[in-house]
Amino acid sequence: MPHRLPLQISENLALPVLVAPLFLVSGPDMVLASCAAGMGGSFPAPNCRTINDLERWLDQISRGVAQLRASGQKAGPWAFNMVVHRTYPRLEAELELVSKYRPPLVITALGSPASVIEAVHSYGGLVFADVNSVRFARKAAAAGVDGLILVSAGAGGHVGPLAGFAFLPEVRQFWDGPLVLAGAISDGRAVRAAEVLGADLAYLGTRFFATRESMAADEYKDLLITAGAEDVALTNAVTGVPANFLSESLAAAGYDPKGGIIERTVNFEDDPHDEAKAWKNIWSAGQGVGATRRVQSVAGVADELKAEYAAAVAQGQAPNPWLQQWATAAE
Repeated sequence: MPHRLPLQISENLALPVLVAPLFLVSGPDMVLASCAAGMGGSFPAPNCRTINDLERWLDQISRGVAQLRASGQKAGPWAFNMVVHRTYPRLEAELELVSKYRPPLVITALGSPASVIEAVHSYGGLVFADVNSVRFARKAAAAGVDGLILVSAGAGGHVGPLAGFAFLPEVRQFWDGPLVLAGAISDGRAVRAAEVLGADLAYLGTRFFATRESMAADEYKDLLITAGAEDVALTNAVTGVPANFLSESLAAAGYDPKGGIIERTVNFEDDPHDEAKAWKNIWSAGQGVGATRRVQSVAGVADELKAEYAAAVAQGQAPNPWLQQWATAAE
């Protein structure tokens, strides 16, 4: 693994992949299956309706990963994703649980990571900030994070406007620490491409929505299997933050899939589990959704990614026919 990754992240990875925290989709089953398959696993705190539910999940995951390793099996690192926006009401209570259960990696999103860094660093944990612009990447770096997750155009859910090929090289000009790249990365070749570009890990989300361990509804999984890049729409009408969703689910909830970016206040105070909220059934997806063509286990997806990644690495080690042709012509 690249030297920029701390040992507690890299030592048990079989693949340079962190399975992204998927809103209302990732749970303990997905996290543990991801870790068992040699990837990083994660989940977002709002997936738990109550703080007691959250504590049960943290206990289950921390114990589960420990049991995997105690049995002699390597298990990838697990991560806890926290919303740190000023309107999010559970931040302090969640931070107390972080100090108790000590996730090796805490991922902050939708706000400044400054409020969690001291607590996580106090037990030796790492903080990676989820950022969607160069400006926010600079702010997170200045705050003292350990790594940056660059959410590029084409990612599922909340997303940034920059293509990864522009975003990552510009951030590398001022940041030499760990970088994770997100944005339409859906197969092993793309994972390898992210490394070649300068990323230390690839952040995959959409490819894992339609897995057996996913908490996604069957209707959601069915829609993912038939969808392509053109079935993904960008809008901020749902939460106030630009995000990519499946157009059909937007339309079913009464939103205009072609509505784009509108004037809208950002607010994370509402309960995402409230059955009265139409957006509970608005389903996110990235532009790499076309790689999903059947329901699989997390382990099955991981096996495909590993084979594709290995083939891409081997191909890169072979002589370059274009350079050979050029050299021959030059002679």
